[in-house]
Amino acid sequence: MFKKLLCLLLLASALRASATLRLPAILGSNMVLQQHATVKLKGWCNAGEKIEITTSWDNRTQTVNGTGDATFELPVQTPAAGGPYTITFKGSSTIVLENVLIGEVWVGSGQSNMEMNQNWGHMPQITEEMATAHTHPQLRFFTVARHSSAYPQEDVEGHWVVCDSNNLKSFSAAAYFFGKRLQGALDVPVGLISTNWGGTPAETWTPDSTMKANPDFMESAAKIKPNPWWPGAPARLYNGMIAPLTFLPVAGVIWYQGESNVDRYAGYEKLFTNMITSWRTGWQQPDLPFYFVQIAPFRYGTSNQGMLLREAQAKSTSLPHTGIVITSDIAGDTNDIHPKQKRQVGDRLAGLALTEVYGKRPAGGVYSPLYKSMRVEKDKAIISFDHAEEGLQIKGKTPLNLLVAGEDKIFYPATAKVVGNELEVSAKQVKTPVAVRYDFSNTAVGNIFTKGALPVAPFRTDDWEMEQVAVK
Repeated sequence: MFKKLLCLLLLASALRASATLRLPAILGSNMVLQQHATVKLKGWCNAGEKIEITTSWDNRTQTVNGTGDATFELPVQTPAAGGPYTITFKGSSTIVLENVLIGEVWVGSGQSNMEMNQNWGHMPQITEEMATAHTHPQLRFFTVARHSSAYPQEDVEGHWVVCDSNNLKSFSAAAYFFGKRLQGALDVPVGLISTNWGGTPAETWTPDSTMKANPDFMESAAKIKPNPWWPGAPARLYNGMIAPLTFLPVAGVIWYQGESNVDRYAGYEKLFTNMITSWRTGWQQPDLPFYFVQIAPFRYGTSNQGMLLREAQAKSTSLPHTGIVITSDIAGDTNDIHPKQKRQVGDRLAGLALTEVYGKRPAGGVYSPLYKSMRVEKDKAIISFDHAEEGLQIKGKTPLNLLVAGEDKIFYPATAKVVGNELEVSAKQVKTPVAVRYDFSNTAVGNIFTKGALPVAPFRTDDWEMEQVAVK
C-alpha cells in the first residue's frame, strides 16, 4: 500500500514538473501589438510558478506568479510603432517571441465575402498582388481557425505570418487591401486578424447575454434553419472566435456580413447595433471604431428582402463611431453573391479609418452620400444627402432605377437634375411627389455618384409596405 501511494505521489510530482509555459495563439512570433496601449501578456503555467517576462523595446524584466488556476497575466505598456522586438517568457521553460512589431491592429470579421481569398479561384485583383506581396513585410496576418462553442473560450487556433505571396493566398482579400492601404498611408506596421465563417448569421456572432436580454433576438434566431456547413445557434462564433481575442487591444473592426440575415431584415438594425455594442464591451473599448460593408445587389429568392437588409445596415450608422461602405457599383453579376472586386471594398474601408481614426483623409472620395431629407417644390422632389459636399454626378444620360410616386403610391421612372449637392427629381405622370426611391430592389445597380466617384447609397423616402414574393 505504501509503495502504491509513493508511486502516485512521485507521478503527480513528475507531472507538475513537466508542465511548461503556454501562451494563447494570438501571442506569437511575427505578431503586431497595438501601439501606445496596455497589453496583457498572459498564458498558462504551474500554479505559483514564477514567470519572468522581458520586453526588448524597453529592456525591462518584470515578474509575475502563477495563480491557483495555473494562469498568469502581466499588463505591459507598448511604445510607439516600431520593431522588430522580442518578448521573453521564462519559468520552468522559456518562450521567446521574435520579430514582434508595434503598430496598428485591426480585426476583420463576418461571413464569406470577408473570408474570400485567392484560394477560392478567379480573384484577379489578388492575383495582381502576388508578385509584390513580399514587399510589405510590415503587414502581418493572423487567420482564426473556425471554431463553434457553446461557451466562451480562452484560446483560438492560428499563428501570425508575414505578408508574402504564399501567405496571401489563404488570407482575406478585403482585409488585405484594407491593411495594405492603411500601412502605406500611416507608414507603421499593421496587424490583421481575420476571423470569419462563410454563411453565418449575425446571431451567432452576438454574445449569449446580449441575445437572451432581448426576446426578439431569440425569436429571430429560432427561425434560422440548421445547415450542415455552418453554425447558426446564438453566440457560438462569438464564443469560439471573438471572445478569446478580446484581451488584446485593437484599433478597430471591419465587418462584411448580412447575406444570411436577409429573411430576417426587420430586426437586423437592432440586432447588429447591439452586437457592435457587445463587442465593444468585450474589448473594454466603448468607442471601438466599427466599419462595415453594405451587402451588394444580388438575386435573392424573395423580392426586396436584400434591399430591406441594406436599408437596415444604412440605419445602423446612427450608432456612434461606425461607418458604412456602399458596394452597389461593384456587384458585377447579380447572380453571384460574391463580388470579386475586393480592392474597392478594402480601399473604401481604409478611407473611413484613415479619416476618422487617424485624421489623415485621403484624396478622392471617402463617404458615399446617404439620404437625409426630401422637400417638395411644385412637381419636383428635392433630395438632400449627408456626405455630398463634393457634389453629385449622373453617369449617363438619365438616372437608373430612380422612381417617384404621388399619393396613389404608384411609382414611375423619374428624371433627375443635379443642383449642387442635391438631386431634383420629377416625372411627368406625378404632379405632386410624395415618395422617391433609388436603387431600391434586390438587384438594382444605379449610376448616381459623387464627383469623387463613390456611389450614392440606395434609399427610399417612404416607409410603405413592400411586396415580398418568390422570385422565379
